[in-house]
Amino acid sequence: MSIAPLLDARGLVKSLGGKRVVDGVDLTCAPGEVLGLLGPNGAGKTTSLRMCYGFLRPDAGTISIAGHDLTSAPDAARQALGVCTQDDTFDADFSVRGNLEQTGRYYRPRIPDLKQRTDELLDQFGLKEYEHHMPEMLSGGYKRRLMIARAVLHRPKVVFLDEPTTGLDPQARVAVWELIASLRTQGMAVVLTTHYMDEAERLSDRLLVLQSGKVRAGGLAKHVLGDVVGEHVVVLPVNTMGAEGIQAWLTSRGLSASTVLANWHLPLDAAGLAAFVAAFPTLRYEVRIPTLDDLFLALAEEKSSGSRT
Repeated sequence: MSIAPLLDARGLVKSLGGKRVVDGVDLTCAPGEVLGLLGPNGAGKTTSLRMCYGFLRPDAGTISIAGHDLTSAPDAARQALGVCTQDDTFDADFSVRGNLEQTGRYYRPRIPDLKQRTDELLDQFGLKEYEHHMPEMLSGGYKRRLMIARAVLHRPKVVFLDEPTTGLDPQARVAVWELIASLRTQGMAVVLTTHYMDEAERLSDRLLVLQSGKVRAGGLAKHVLGDVVGEHVVVLPVNTMGAEGIQAWLTSRGLSASTVLANWHLPLDAAGLAAFVAAFPTLRYEVRIPTLDDLFLALAEEKSSGSRT
């Protein structure tokens, strides 16, 4: 028996400035699931999220949050969602504790155990010793902790985290990862956007890849990579002796390679790898499994190829 999603958005469409930036996107996220929303800049990720948490009205499509339609029952839907945006939006007039308590006073119905809930989050997010500090005194990692704590203060069912670790050092990123994992264990549906591929792979139960406003691929990371990149990546220097025919070989098969630091990265499926080995038996090269970084490179190549046609 399948579990009903807490986030259920269907057929989202949005045009901005006369350009369609989201074109028929479906987004679903179940209780205790982290959905990684990926794509290059301009793919439609942030616009899709802003529609889902009510900052933008979709031109078409439906959005349900914990069973509440965002259009017909907006108050109930918004009560069930929490948002952590890319930017820090603290109230400079209040301390760390004051920011949480003041945020709690905005909710209707009121949070009945606001002080207890604030204490709980200060402990859970490692903010207790800084509760009387002003937010600008915190390090970047602790600012992000406070932002996420504010987003879940009212015990939402669905949480949107838009690039929550951008600009953080590795230790602070790992600390935020642990907090995100804890939201999953509490049964929340978490929608995460990030440009850090290791972050997406570690945290996400499922990935959805957007490109030019449409869904390009979705599913488990290995399935997404297989659909977009292939099963293997061949890496070799651009100036490798005897590599002159590679570009022509790729073109003849409708393929393209990415260039990274004077190395070609060639995404190939199993049949393509066998054909490559047969075509270039004397070349020296590395063969490895694809990563999400390869996915972004492949999407960039697709966009570049499309813009030339």
